[in-house]
Amino acid sequence: MKLYGIPNCSTVKKARTWLAEHGHIIPFHDFRKDGISGTLLERWIARVNWQDLLNRKGTTWRQLGEDEKAAVTSANAAIALMLKNPSVIKRPVLESENRLLVGFDEQHYLSFFDE
Repeated sequence: MKLYGIPNCSTVKKARTWLAEHGHIIPFHDFRKDGISGTLLERWIARVNWQDLLNRKGTTWRQLGEDEKAAVTSANAAIALMLKNPSVIKRPVLESENRLLVGFDEQHYLSFFDE
């Protein structure tokens, strides 16, 4: 199991705090420092819709040019954008062998860990 994100993201901070408070020690992968691969993004998109993985509400998305935004019409285009700008990935991503959660919602985390 691994948690992916950017450490200074407020939603990632909430998820990490929740995990610690519930006794879950999960390795953390920093997109900016540790990078991200196309293979990993393809694996995620096989499990969740690429549109759910793309953060269209964040600063990075808002700073993109209109042409760049309009070009994201497929999983391949989304992957290319995420590789170029990892901070456009919705955070955090919590991955286990058979589940993937995108974003942080306490109820989803509770059911994820069957608490």
